[in-house]
Amino acid sequence: MGKNKKRPVYLNLFKIRLPVGGIVSILHRATGAFLVLLLPAALYILQRSLYDPEAYARIAAQATTPHGRMVILVLVWVFTQHFFSGVRHLLLDIGVGDSKPAARRNAWLAFAASLAVVALTGVCL
Repeated sequence: MGKNKKRPVYLNLFKIRLPVGGIVSILHRATGAFLVLLLPAALYILQRSLYDPEAYARIAAQATTPHGRMVILVLVWVFTQHFFSGVRHLLLDIGVGDSKPAARRNAWLAFAASLAVVALTGVCL
């Protein structure tokens, strides 16, 4: 078996250009992992907020600060991106939108939907 002279010596990950569907897939995995890692902190905050009315008031006051609002917007984006990417993957699994143009369009729609929900949340905050 001869050696292929056209193979790269190293693989530069920064020069690889993924299609939008690949980016959505990676983000779906990353946001899922982030949500799992965030679960203990979320449960702790929930437990503290249910402890007494003063603790709830402190947590609610922290959520209304600019830093708290930014954290809320990031969390909303993580949840919505994971949700819409998951719906996209489920539809692809059952054969809906599995052609190349439809898959690309659905990937962009997943991004647009998550950003629209974040924008709507930002307006409501």
